[in-house]
Amino acid sequence: MDTDLLHTEKILADRKTFYLDLKQNSRGMVVKITEDVGGNRDTIMVPAEILGDLIAALSDIKATADEQE
Repeated sequence: MDTDLLHTEKILADRKTFYLDLKQNSRGMVVKITEDVGGNRDTIMVPAEILGDLIAALSDIKATADEQE
């Protein structure tokens, strides 16, 4: 599977590093989200066409978390 990296972001949080990579392959675009904790990595792939829904859900979660502080 040929994959092209279109954009990448890195977020540092305590002992974790998160990588967000926008990639394109023959099946379309995906966001690959990788969590690295001391060399152990877990990854999920999110289809680019649902990014709006994902961002909306994360915004709702953030609003709830902000209310709890």
